[in-house]
Parts: sequence; structure tokens; C-alpha cells
Amino acid sequence: MAIDLEVRVPNRPGTLLQVADALGRGGVNIEAACGYETGETGLLHVLVLDAERGRRTLLNGGVEIEAERPVVVVEVQNRPGGAAAVLRLVAEAGVNINLLYTTLDGRLVLGSDEHARLRTALAAAGKV
Repeated sequence: MAIDLEVRVPNRPGTLLQVADALGRGGVNIEAACGYETGETGLLHVLVLDAERGRRTLLNGGVEIEAERPVVVVEVQNRPGGAAAVLRLVAEAGVNINLLYTTLDGRLVLGSDEHARLRTALAAAGKV
């Protein structure tokens, strides 16, 4: 199962390296990531497939995990309207998305407080 690990790091040179290096040394692949600054800190979302190993590796590397949650990773066509087609299914099911980013190979990572309903809506359309 894909897990989004949310970490808050100091907003200074080298902190993204610390996260990537810790995961790399622990043998955990970064499937996707996104991040942004929030003043004195940065907020980073990292997608991993092995939650336990990712969590342990980051903690051992001195990286504090603020939150973690299951997410849905879905194929999307790389063309105009591709993302809209997937997001339409979610909207029609009445599910709110509160996290969205893409993987290195162009899939959408979707997070919702209604994970089961999100998964169900996309599974009904053969997307997951």
C-alpha cells in the first residue's frame, strides 16, 4: 500500500538531502515527493511503498515524521484533460481531495480524509 509520509524540516540548505539520503541508505525508494516552504520550515510529502521501513529509516536518520496516511496512486493519461477525467470520478462520488501530487512516472497521488470512499470510487471505474 502506498503511504504518504509528511515531514517538517528546517528551511535551510541540506535538509532535503538529509531526507533523501536517509531513505537511500535505508534502501527505501522515493516513489514521489512534493514540498514547499512554510516560513522557517519546509513541509515535505514523500510517497513510499513500505511504510514501516520508510518510517524507521527516517526516524533513524534524525527526520521527524509529522503525519502519515494511505494514499491512492492512479494512472493518468499525459494529455490535456487526463487529470480532469480522473478527478471527475472523484468529484462525482462526492469525495474531497486534500492532497495531490505526481509520481516520477506521471501517476497521480491522491489523499483524502475519506480514503475508503476515494479508493472505491476509483476502483469502480477500473482505475486502481
